[in-house]
Formats: sequence, C-alpha cells, structure tokens
Amino acid sequence: MIEAKNLTKRYGDRVAVRDLSFTVEPGRVTGFLGPNGAGKSTTMRLILGLDRPHQGDATIGGKHYRDLGQPLRVVGALLEARAVHTGRSAYNHLLCLAQTQGIPKKRVDEVIELVGLSEVARKRTGGFSLGMGQRLGIAVALLGDPSVLILDEPVNGLDPEGILWIRNLMKQLASEGRTVFVSSHLMNEMAVTAEHLIVIGRGQLIADCSTEEFIERSTKQIVVVRSPDAEGLVGAITAEGGTATANGDGMLTVTDLDAARVGQLAAAGGFVLHELTPRRGSLEEAFMELTKESVEYGTTVAADGQGGAR
Repeated sequence: MIEAKNLTKRYGDRVAVRDLSFTVEPGRVTGFLGPNGAGKSTTMRLILGLDRPHQGDATIGGKHYRDLGQPLRVVGALLEARAVHTGRSAYNHLLCLAQTQGIPKKRVDEVIELVGLSEVARKRTGGFSLGMGQRLGIAVALLGDPSVLILDEPVNGLDPEGILWIRNLMKQLASEGRTVFVSSHLMNEMAVTAEHLIVIGRGQLIADCSTEEFIERSTKQIVVVRSPDAEGLVGAITAEGGTATANGDGMLTVTDLDAARVGQLAAAGGFVLHELTPRRGSLEEAFMELTKESVEYGTTVAADGQGGAR
C-alpha cells in the first residue's frame, strides 16, 4: 500500500504539489491522472524518495523508501526507462541491479523472457528502439518481484501488441494482491485498465474514486434515438423535461432522460423507433470536464488564426 499524507513540494516560487493526500490500495490497478504540469511525476518522485517534500509524508507499506533494506524487492518503479548506460547490454544492466539487491541470477533471465527481450538481451541498449527501452524499464521494475509497482507512462513507445501485453500484465499483478499505481495520458487505455483513479490538478487532489464513478459524475448520460417520427418525439421528450437535439435523418441526441423513459414516451405516443441506444460518457470527456479549470498550459487562437501555447 502507498500512502501520501499532506504532501507539499515547492520549486522556488512554484508549488508543484500542495497538501496532497491519498492511499493506493493493493489488489487493483490505480490510475494517476492529471493535466500536464499537474504534479504527477513530482508526486511519484516524492513517494520514491528521489525528492524530499517541504511538508507531509509518503510511505510504502508503512515505511519510507529510504528505510527499505532491499527496495527493489518491495517496490518496482518505472520513471525514466532510458536512464540506462548505453554501452551496457540489457542482461548486464539487470544483472548489476540484481547483484546489489541479493536477487538470484535466474530472475534476470525470467524477467527478460517476461518482457520479450530474449533476442536482444546481449545487445547494447544504445541501439534499442523506444519500445525496447520501455520493455527494459518494465523488466527493471519487475526484477525484485515486488509487491508494489509505480509506473509512469508504461505504454510509452509500445506498439498495439505491447500495449495489450502491459495492460494484461498490470491487471494480472493487481489480481495477485499487489499494489499497482500507474500514470498515463492515454485516457482510453486507462478506461480499460484502471479500476480506481486518483486525479490531481495544479498539485491538488481533484478526485479519488472508482473509474466508473468518475465517469458517471462528470459526464451527462446520452440517449441516441432514431425515428421516422422524430419531430413528434422531440415534442414528447421536451414536455417531459428532457432535451432533444436533431442530427438529421431522424436521429436525436437526448439528455436529461434515460433510455427507458424515452422508450415509454415513444410507446405512449405511438412513435416508431429504429434505434434507442444509451451512451455513457467516456473517461476522456469526464477528465476534460473535471480538469478544465486546472490546465496550466492551454492553446489559444490568435487573431490571425495561428494557435499558440500560453
């Protein structure tokens, strides 16, 4: 389990993390989301003891990272996959780390096979592609068979097959009772991977809830209706307190009424339905809605039509 209590971290006049508290429970994948500059990487560094907070505390299994006797056996981390000596092979990189932690040599072979680097294990990492480097970083995180995993953008550089592989791996590790804490900017991927979300903006907690709850409370339920009697159905929906937007060809987008009620109104009015589909908002929509006031760097359109970062 990971616990952050009232974490605050400043860099000069800038407050990167402000009074941030949360708990990452074992047995599930917890997603860590926030706009660029929200403080996600800083928070992970604070948990791993790479930075010291100005206030507050962060522990892993009740202990500070610096107090863990053999940290790789307790927590595996992926923060910067390319932080590897380019003249060293993947095998030797892992072997050196294993020797510092009392990890058996056979474990090196196991993680190399697990991440799919067997064919290039003896080659210098300087020639690795982005995806191969990412797999090596994941191998390092898994080397000590830890009970806690902290992964920053683990799918970065992976092809679709690799993304599916790491998604299933994280779910498997969580099902074994491990704590899996993962940050990502890919909302669609987090929607199918993370059971729970911790969302921050400008270094402060915005949400700490299940993925389903986050989506439900941050997006409107939409019902898509198609009917040759669309005009009459709009009147019935409006009279009931719903909102119907015509999209042409008999298609309506309905809000403020659920699909069951729309169906009842259609039946009562004798309106023929060709489609009645409830649609839940996406994680991306929910994220954009809830964090829109916390975006530090946005894009504006100048008078000449050219966009510029602000």
